[in-house]
Formats: sequence, structure tokens, C-alpha cells
Amino acid sequence: MARVAGATPIAAVLALVAPAAATGQVPLAAVPMSDVEQQAPALPQILPIRERAALENRILADRLDTVVPRLMRDQKIAMWVLMAREYFEEPVVATMLNAESLHARRRTILIFFDPGGGKPIERLTVSRYGLGGLFKPAWNPDAQPDQWKAVADIIAARNPGSIAINTSALSAFADGMTLSQFGEMKAALPEPYRSRIVSGEKLAIGWLETRTPQEMQIYPGILRMAHAVIGEAFSRKVITPGKTTTDDVVWWYRQRLSDLGLKTWFQPSVAVLRQGQKEMLEGDTVIQPGDMLWTDFGITYLRLNTDTQHLAYVLKPGETRAPEGLRAGLRAANGVQDALLASFREGATGNEVLAAARAKAIAAGLKPSIYSHPLGYHGHAAGTAIGFWDNQNGDERGLYPIHANTTWSIELAAYAPVPEWGGQEVQFRSEENAYFDGRKVRFLDGRQTEITLIKGDQ
Repeated sequence: MARVAGATPIAAVLALVAPAAATGQVPLAAVPMSDVEQQAPALPQILPIRERAALENRILADRLDTVVPRLMRDQKIAMWVLMAREYFEEPVVATMLNAESLHARRRTILIFFDPGGGKPIERLTVSRYGLGGLFKPAWNPDAQPDQWKAVADIIAARNPGSIAINTSALSAFADGMTLSQFGEMKAALPEPYRSRIVSGEKLAIGWLETRTPQEMQIYPGILRMAHAVIGEAFSRKVITPGKTTTDDVVWWYRQRLSDLGLKTWFQPSVAVLRQGQKEMLEGDTVIQPGDMLWTDFGITYLRLNTDTQHLAYVLKPGETRAPEGLRAGLRAANGVQDALLASFREGATGNEVLAAARAKAIAAGLKPSIYSHPLGYHGHAAGTAIGFWDNQNGDERGLYPIHANTTWSIELAAYAPVPEWGGQEVQFRSEENAYFDGRKVRFLDGRQTEITLIKGDQ
């Protein structure tokens, strides 16, 4: 594929995700960001593989043209060297490969160089295989069989003041440089350049966590896909009370995604919260009227991930809605969400946001547990952590600052008593996906404010 020069206009991206009228499906880019979630929404258009690849390549070209230069100049890094080996993927390199290059081949080395003076960032690949025209080939094995010597020659010819490599004690996403590769690279470098090697941790995390306008045109629609599948799962189409088990629903998810040509990044979870039972019930538990159901489900599409937890209730004979105690529990979880969203601040650490959100929630009379995380190219993605379910006091993984143009899994729970269940305390888990623009957090496709109802008899 020929290289897409310059930033790709959003109109060109939309052209690939809009032609769904003939199928009756909702075009992906026609799903707006919204704070209101639809009940059992229609499934948006799913692109054929070839069109997915074209869209992925356009988005990648735009990211390479815009995100990398900003990060390198913000961090005052002259050169960024990344490398991956076949069957041993490097997290950042894996997201920089064009759609036809499914994995690193042999050893794939990428080099970014800022010549200064406002000139474009140079993008080179020191590998045997091209990368869709997005990187300029910079190695001829016939002329120079030694790949490391080729890298050293490129570095010496450009004389960068700093050479960033992906190494980090804290983040796996920024720790892709292996010991053996570092040793070989360093041995090949002339002595003056060895002391210029620095950590590219902030480059790696910044690349992975940053969402572009083009990605945000499609992200709400990707989440709508997940919501649509959850809507099917939590219905009589899938669940027959008194017969269907929680594992039946789990494997229905897996089969449904396979049939649709979609993928999940983790095994879906389905469990029952039942009066008189302290713990969630999973596995071969048969779903019964009066049960509250919980699910944790996510998909991967166009390289972006979703992560959602929703609740449903199986109506008993004569019931038309869930018991008020359960509905109040979900409202409590919404209240914890409000406290967290109101605490986001650009430049604040995840630990600072956690402490502020907990204080707000507790002051409102809620019993919160907050364990939110970045979302994007990975499900549990690069960036700072905002609490962990087993640690509500801050963590070294929450020391990184929050940045604008990032997406989040707003994952948390509220504990609340349910009068209709004899005052039993129940954990109301909620997980919704959102975007932080530097000023405000907005849900991508709304949030659950009413428990989904499943008829107990048909």
C-alpha cells in the first residue's frame, strides 16, 4: 500500500465507516459520544476485513504524522529506537505495524529522528520487510549484513543528542527493549553515543494512551457494538430462567463474537447475585427469577478495546421492575461514577484523583470501591491507575499524571444494603468507557442507569 502522505482528513476516514444504509445497520461513525445509554441498541455496521485494514492504515498514518512529533518535541528527544523480534512482540511496535504486517518479522527495528528546525520527523525501518510505506527502508542486508552495524551507522550519521529506548521498571508497555537486544545495540554503537541513551518511557506511554480525533470518530460506535451484544445476552433470546446457566451465557458471548467476526480480549464473565448468597455465583449456576445478573465483557475492533460491566434482573411472576433496593444500589454506583468524573484533572496523578473521588463519594454517604484504568490499544492500557479493588490507598502504578485526549474504563463499585433481601449488603459493580479531553470526562456511549429486565416467564 502506498504511504498516505500527511495527516489523513477525517472525511476520508468517515467514508470507510459510513456506507451502511443498504444493510440497515447503523454506520459506525454515526454513533455520537453520549452520556445516555440506549437499552438493547442495534448492532452497528461491521466492516469487511479489507476495509478494516484500510481504515486502520489511515488512522496509523495520521498518528505517526501527528502524535510522534508532538511527543518527541515535548520530551526533547532527538531519536527514538524501537525493536521487536518475531513471536516476541514489543507493545509499542505492535501498534505501529500496518494492517498487512500482522507481526514483527525476524527482527523489526523502527527509528524516529527529529532533525530539528521544524523539519518533519524521519521514520526509518531497519528490517528485511517493508511496513506499508509508513517507514522508509534503511537497510540493505546485501551491502551490510550486520543489522546492528546498520543501526549504528544510521545513528552516527545523524548524531542525535539523545537516543530513547523503551525501558521502564514500572510500566510493561514501556519496557520492550530486552537485555540481549540492548547489549547488542550498545556494543555496536561508537562510544560517544552510548552515554546518550535515555528511557523512552514517556514516549511509549504517550503514544499508547493518546487518542486522536479520527479514533474518537469511531470509538463510540465500537462501544455500541459491545453494548448491542450485551443487550442480546441479557434477554430471553439467550436466557431461559430455570434452565440457562451462567456458563451458557459466557460461551454464547464467545460464539456470538466468532459469528460476527469480532474478538474479545478476555474471557467474558457472567455471575448471579442472589438473595441469601454472600458471594457471586458462577459456573454451572442456573439463572432463576429474582436473580440479579452481572457481566464483564469487552471486544477488540479496529485495534481499540472496550470494557463494560452491566447488571440485569430476572423478574419474578407479577413483577414489572427490579426491587427498589437493587435500583437504589445502581444509583449508588452512578453516584460513585459522578464523584470520580468530577475529580479528573489534567496533570493530577491517578492516586490524587482516587483520593479526591473517594472523599467526594464518602461525603455523599456512599460506600465506594474505585479501580479504574486507561483503555485503548489494550484493555488494561498504558497510563496511570486510579485505584485497585484490593488497594484503595494509592499505588506506585498511580503516580503517573493524567493527560488530555485519553480514554478510560470507569470501573468501580458501590456497596449498599438491599431491604428486600433482608438488608443484605450487595456489591453493585459498574464499568463504563469514557473520554477525557483535558477539561471534562464524557461517556463514549452513555452509562447504565436502569437495571436491564429479563422476563421470568414467557
